[in-house]
Amino acid sequence: MTHRPFSDRTALATYAQNARLAVPGFDSMHLMASVILAGQAPQGGRILVLGAGGGMELGLLAEARSDWSLDGVDPSEPMLDLARETLGDHAGRVTFHLGYIDDAPTGPFDGAVCILTLHFLPAAERLRTLQEVHRRLAPGAPFVVAHCSFPQEPVEVRSRWRDLEEAYIVASGGTPEMARKRREGVEEALPVLSPEEDEALLRQAGFGSVTPFYLGFTFRGWVACA
Repeated sequence: MTHRPFSDRTALATYAQNARLAVPGFDSMHLMASVILAGQAPQGGRILVLGAGGGMELGLLAEARSDWSLDGVDPSEPMLDLARETLGDHAGRVTFHLGYIDDAPTGPFDGAVCILTLHFLPAAERLRTLQEVHRRLAPGAPFVVAHCSFPQEPVEVRSRWRDLEEAYIVASGGTPEMARKRREGVEEALPVLSPEEDEALLRQAGFGSVTPFYLGFTFRGWVACA
């Protein structure tokens, strides 16, 4: 089953707009991810994009390196349709796969990226997904990942981070009601981990050189090597 907002065609129309309101530096974080991969993955490489619906990562990667081939995986057919539409002429360079990491080719890939996706998975499934990504990567290949990740204990600290997130959404142009509903939805739906727990899962999955590259209130990003 796909996550409801990403199987709802009405929600898709405002997906990127709402994400920009909620995720500090949304566009810059995506651009940084493409710059990291462009600097580390080899010429003529094959890149895996997990959670590729919408097409933003695929588009930036296609523009960054014209010699790459791209595989995009997403469990939502409407989101993959949006990716095809977003990519335009670049869509022909992408092989799309409907499903999850188990539906991705075995590789080996020369790099991978997973942005704003893993926070939907509980810890055990997140670890298994990371292990499957690692298994598909060539030795030493870069993996760029970013999602919701912030301190969960004590409760007071967790609440302060959520307060900042709400305030950011309002400052970015969202309404207080929108910010409150997002907070309630995230608390209910996302099994968020602390940054220390996320880094530990990356290492447990076999990744090394786990290095932060992005921090935006309740969101974190890392680059690691297979």
